[in-house]
Amino acid sequence: MVDAEKLVEGRRLDQISAMDLRQVKRMGLSDVQIAFLTGTEDEKLVRAKRKELDVVPVFKAVDTCAGEFASDSNYYYKTYESTSEVRHTDKPKAMILGAGPNRIGQGIEFDYCCVHASYALAEQGYETIMVNCNPETVSTDYDTSDRLYFEPLTYEDVMDIVDVEAPEAVLVTLGGQTPLKLAWSLEEAGVNIMGTKPEAIDLAEDRERFAGLLDELGIDYPQSGTATSLEEALEVADRIGFPLLVRPSYVLGGRGMVIAYNSQYLEQYMLEATRVTPDHPVYLDHFLESAIEVDVDALCDGEEVYIGGLLEHIEEAGIHSGDSSCCTPPFSLSDPIIATIREYTKKLALAVGVKGVLNVQFAVKDTTVYVIEVNPRASRTVPFTAKATGVPLAKCAARIMSGQSIASLNLPPDDREIDHYSVKEAVMPFGRFPGADIVLGPEMKSTGEVMGIGRSYPIAYAKAALSIDYSLPTGGTVFISVCDRDKRQVLNLANQMHHLGFKIVSTTGTAKAIEAVGIPVEHVRKIHEQRPNIGDDIANGKIDLMINTPFGQETRSDGFHLRTAAVRHGICYATTLAGATALSRAIEVAQSAKEGKSTLEPIALQDLEQWNV
Repeated sequence: MVDAEKLVEGRRLDQISAMDLRQVKRMGLSDVQIAFLTGTEDEKLVRAKRKELDVVPVFKAVDTCAGEFASDSNYYYKTYESTSEVRHTDKPKAMILGAGPNRIGQGIEFDYCCVHASYALAEQGYETIMVNCNPETVSTDYDTSDRLYFEPLTYEDVMDIVDVEAPEAVLVTLGGQTPLKLAWSLEEAGVNIMGTKPEAIDLAEDRERFAGLLDELGIDYPQSGTATSLEEALEVADRIGFPLLVRPSYVLGGRGMVIAYNSQYLEQYMLEATRVTPDHPVYLDHFLESAIEVDVDALCDGEEVYIGGLLEHIEEAGIHSGDSSCCTPPFSLSDPIIATIREYTKKLALAVGVKGVLNVQFAVKDTTVYVIEVNPRASRTVPFTAKATGVPLAKCAARIMSGQSIASLNLPPDDREIDHYSVKEAVMPFGRFPGADIVLGPEMKSTGEVMGIGRSYPIAYAKAALSIDYSLPTGGTVFISVCDRDKRQVLNLANQMHHLGFKIVSTTGTAKAIEAVGIPVEHVRKIHEQRPNIGDDIANGKIDLMINTPFGQETRSDGFHLRTAAVRHGICYATTLAGATALSRAIEVAQSAKEGKSTLEPIALQDLEQWNV
């Protein structure tokens, strides 16, 4: 590979022969790499030069029978050889860009959307073409789509497939952030983007343009700013105040996102931020502490908006939506707040120009509803919302993008009463990463999710919790240690744990607050104090449940050893008061089921009302 790079490094693009260009392409150098090595400004110039010299790839069929039998699967890979094995047809073609490899922030939820879109478009008479490069997904099963191209989600690879297939349209909004970033460059190359257009995508992604739109619509949003240097970041901080939610632009799964509580931490972050995305500014939003976050999945056909579901987050705002538990329908929001969220969602979908599926994230602080962001694409909550409500949102979105109206889909009323609660809970990988801090924040850490369904919210949450850990502590000892901000709020929780029969142990600060209201509590030394201490109790199996809430950067690191010890010894834990409160309700349900007073019998998705489109 190094020798291949030397064939083109330091030479101008027009000095490279067709033979040398073909050789380095066969070795695997991308157009981006060649542009970098030759000092060319844009990979598109390399692509143009390749086509001028007729250095173009062909596609070969994967032999799914290993030569034992004749294989007729339309499953292709790219190579720089001489003959193509693509079998063409006369049917109209729709190309779906998948999510790429599963990784934190982008996973199987988007694959679900792509597969359902493929099924829906096939029913519409399209020949479906799937582009994806993950062998562990349903979208890359050879019989999911009419054709499968096992290639990366890059401009070069997608355009090479477009040249061969000439699809009528390409779908970029169902595979998450990865294909979404290709929308502009594909449209500039003459590709027809099906559904939501790049202009609408850019309007929602560009913070300044989006803020202007919210001002026009009279919708509240947290004060924000952008910065490309430490000086600019500090100016924004002075203007809107701490705490700040700080993140790089155009990232996946909240990567590199933090909550800054002071200028020292902001300075530290800005010095490191350029390593994440040096070509894009850093976004700074005023962080709404103690706010309730709400996700909304919706459909829009340009004239009508259909609210697929409102998902109330169990943890407070500030935790990435991929890590936060959530419940639909909402369990604590008032009717006026729900009406405002629905109104804002419909206004935003039409104003942005979405045609297909969208996700809107809200924060409810006291009685004010703030818009955090609009994602003009499928979100990771679409499969959960679809299963909870029985409405196949991804299929509906594909039909809308192909030209159908919402009215023609014969969907149930989007404000109908649902007689069950559904809870989504994140699955965390901490047990496989000894030493990792288990505190949740704006950067996504989860590697999966589960779903619990019940006739009440506590039952649904208990089922979700049980499906991850297979058991809930229904008695024993609970260790409670919370930050100063949570000491007043923890008293109700401590009272609940006492009535559930748990023995409570706490470190001095929290213990004093609990004792003050007459709840019995045993004092225990901190993990770095004289032994025996709480670390010894954890190691000796004396603790059955741990509730520890950090606050700010400094205290987030103080309890690090405590939390990692809990993971190491398999102790059930909660790091937010909201999560701990939900957990206590689930424990109450588990106790009741254990005593035979209630049931946790499963509810099958097939037994819920399903809507076919």
